[in-house]
Amino acid sequence: MKLKGVKIKLKPNESQKNQIDTNINLRRFVKNQLLNMQQTRYRNGGNYTSKFGMIYCLKALKIEFPFLRQAESTCLEYACADLDQSYQRFFKNQNDSPKFESRKRPHNSYKSKCINNNIQVVDNHAIKLPKLGTVKAYGLNRINGRIKSVVVHKDSAGIYTATIQVEHEPVELPKTNKQVGLDLGLADLVIQSDGFKLKNKKFERSLAKKRHAWERKLARRRLQAKKKIEAAKKSGVELEWSSFKNVEKARKMVAKINRKIANQREDYLQKYTTQLVKEFDLIVMEDLKTKNLMKNKRLSRSIADSSWAKIKTMLQYKCDWYGKELILVAPQYTSQNCSSCGKNTGKKPLHIREFTCPHCGVHHDRDVNAGINILNKAFA
Repeated sequence: MKLKGVKIKLKPNESQKNQIDTNINLRRFVKNQLLNMQQTRYRNGGNYTSKFGMIYCLKALKIEFPFLRQAESTCLEYACADLDQSYQRFFKNQNDSPKFESRKRPHNSYKSKCINNNIQVVDNHAIKLPKLGTVKAYGLNRINGRIKSVVVHKDSAGIYTATIQVEHEPVELPKTNKQVGLDLGLADLVIQSDGFKLKNKKFERSLAKKRHAWERKLARRRLQAKKKIEAAKKSGVELEWSSFKNVEKARKMVAKINRKIANQREDYLQKYTTQLVKEFDLIVMEDLKTKNLMKNKRLSRSIADSSWAKIKTMLQYKCDWYGKELILVAPQYTSQNCSSCGKNTGKKPLHIREFTCPHCGVHHDRDVNAGINILNKAFA
């Protein structure tokens, strides 16, 4: 059995929205309290408290802070698990030490466990969630299998979504006895060894002007609101929330544009990677270190919009589901070596897209040649 995440859109009523916000805020509160405890123990020479020790501390926290009983209980347990995971990564030198979550920049989601059917699909238009009851939802027809947990998320545009983790038994796709090498690029997003090139639609740049216009409006309105607040403090007048509705409107518009960019990119890559897994039994791609490439100031924006890491992640779990194989190879010299004779032809600037091998005389498309070399590396 494999685990699969199904994302759905929620339409909660006002009381359900308040409960979701309460769960999110109390999850943050518990995580910060436990982080403070861990840091205090370390300063006093104590040992690290494990995940189960932190979960046991929840009893004392609920006695000290009775308002914690308003939250869904398993979401507080997952707060302990998240903090423990952050510490385990810190102990392995994989990231920095955990930091306190701010109210201004909160992590707007929480996770709940399925216990005694407290999470279940009522029909195609409603789902039962712990502490929320029956919530209207869209996309429930895609949930087939035993539900394990749910992550409820509220984005910056005020839209509520849920990711349902379900068990499912994937069916292996029929074998095609084909293999392909993938070269990742910027002008074309993916170049296959068979010559096919996936167009880079640059979703971020297509909406850049509209987003920039609303970002400027947001900056101006925030500045005007700041001046109003300062003037009101001097005069002793209390301002109503209606005075800042235009600020909230601009902020939501920027968030909606960012959400649209992310959704367009996600849909584009999902369709392409699914088609790849259906057509090929073996997929070979270069294991690029995107973090290092982002240091190039001229290309960082284009690299971020390309989402190369997302392509790798999608192919990894889809190949695992459907019985296909993904191999990651080192990207060194894939653009320099000739795919015909195997000799190094030297470095080339980015504007040179085609070249002729000085050793064997074969003319190559630079990116297709790299794709063939990537495929050949898997058999070396």
